[in-house]
Amino acid sequence: MKTGLSYKQHPVDDNYEVIIVGSGMGALATGAILAKEGKKVLILEKHYTAGGFTHVFKRKNYEWDVGLHYVGSLDKDTRMMKRMFDYVTDGRLQWADMGETYDRILFGKEEYRFVKGVQNWKEQMKTYFPNAADVQAIDAYVDLVFKAASAAWPYFAEKALSPWMSWVAGWFMRSKFLRLSRPTTLEVLQSLTRNKKLIGVLTGQYGDYGLPPAQSSFAMHAMLVKHYFNGGYYPIGGAGKIAESILPVIEAAGGKLYTNAEVTRILVKNQQAIGVKMADGRELLAPVVISDAGFMNTFGRLLPAEITQKIGYQVKLGLLEPSASHISLYLGLPHSAEALRLPKANYWIYPDNYDHDANLKNYESDPEAPLPVVYISFPSAKDPDFQNRYPGRSTIEIIGFAPYPWFQKWEGTRWNKRGSDYEALKEKLIKRLLEHLFNVEPQVKGKIEHAELSTPLSTANFVNYARGEIYGLAHTPRRFQCSFLRPRTPIKNLLLTGQDITTCGIGGAMMAGVLTASALLGRNMMQHILRATEAAA
Repeated sequence: MKTGLSYKQHPVDDNYEVIIVGSGMGALATGAILAKEGKKVLILEKHYTAGGFTHVFKRKNYEWDVGLHYVGSLDKDTRMMKRMFDYVTDGRLQWADMGETYDRILFGKEEYRFVKGVQNWKEQMKTYFPNAADVQAIDAYVDLVFKAASAAWPYFAEKALSPWMSWVAGWFMRSKFLRLSRPTTLEVLQSLTRNKKLIGVLTGQYGDYGLPPAQSSFAMHAMLVKHYFNGGYYPIGGAGKIAESILPVIEAAGGKLYTNAEVTRILVKNQQAIGVKMADGRELLAPVVISDAGFMNTFGRLLPAEITQKIGYQVKLGLLEPSASHISLYLGLPHSAEALRLPKANYWIYPDNYDHDANLKNYESDPEAPLPVVYISFPSAKDPDFQNRYPGRSTIEIIGFAPYPWFQKWEGTRWNKRGSDYEALKEKLIKRLLEHLFNVEPQVKGKIEHAELSTPLSTANFVNYARGEIYGLAHTPRRFQCSFLRPRTPIKNLLLTGQDITTCGIGGAMMAGVLTASALLGRNMMQHILRATEAAA
């Protein structure tokens, strides 16, 4: 699986038109779109493999994805996401449908299935909540979800406009979405229903954006729910196929992607970005620098403090907060997914009181409290190519929240050398996560060959988020009011891409790539992509 060259082993010339810091989905999408416009792009990745949260890691006989567990909006009726992927990969990337049910929401022994097709989804919900008031609330809820989702495109498109165009049309393009982003998810749902169980079920995917109902923006919730209404999909060949499929597009225009290539500073001269400084002291110059390192990293680490202060972004950093941190348990089993009867659908497992906010609050204050959410994914069951790569093997991933302060005392320690207390905490968490797995899929008990837990320190180390956050900036109502979260920055020729300027997830980062390329090129690249892929749609 080709994911670029090692900076430590291959020479790098400095004859590039654009340098991109980081190689996540936003960077890859931006790089591919610019490459198709003839730009020679250099992508620099600190990690030993490319892809950000789309990368995979391997142990003997197994591989796991670290961030991509399913993608929506790839069906024949809502093909915008598919057409963006087709464009940046030249059609190399193929997807497998997860089937009729994509998420199974569990509260104690009660199960609620999320099925594909919005009408099917509504009918299924109404079988769980047949009361007339609940039926009315479900219909009103779906209408609001579509209303918020439809308002999202002009809101995000405005971010790519030139300053004067934004001044003319910006408020009009943003206003509808802003109205729906100000209230929390809980506030909106409580305006529709008093049924706490219904609210708990409707927010059963809140882990996909990282904030419980009383903290998250309703607009973020609506976009996520709409994204999956027509089902879930998984890349054939695994998440690593994404970077592998995009890289040839970048290379065809003379671009390169280097791993083990840590950038320590974005170089600025006369309020203009001119290149980057590497960890080995080398300076690489280019007319344009794009950061996919996240808003906090870009203005809190990669730029000198005096520059961040001068452009007023020190204050802006204080307006934002990181998203949730997490633990992830990676399991390998010496049996095929078929033999173990592993499902394709994900599990979302909650305590039986249906109160996400209370459960999370209790857990943050008391580590012995019930786990507020456990997410279980079966990548080897979702990927029809997995058995070709790993015959007679299967994998399972289990994710839970884990407050960063629990792990803070081990900051600065090396991976796999953090001491017995750290390992004991991990073993305790592994045991708790496995209990939930065995409750829903008891046939796998006693058949696990490999178990490995990542913590927020792992995320901080490998993805370079300071507090191990999984989704960049938290998706609070305030976040969407921050008009400075856009591709252009006050520093000339320094642009941003990635989930912080749009929303979390593969889809959000992909959209960021389109917006950043549009801002740099001065063209509506989404319109261009849709036209270019029209014949295949």
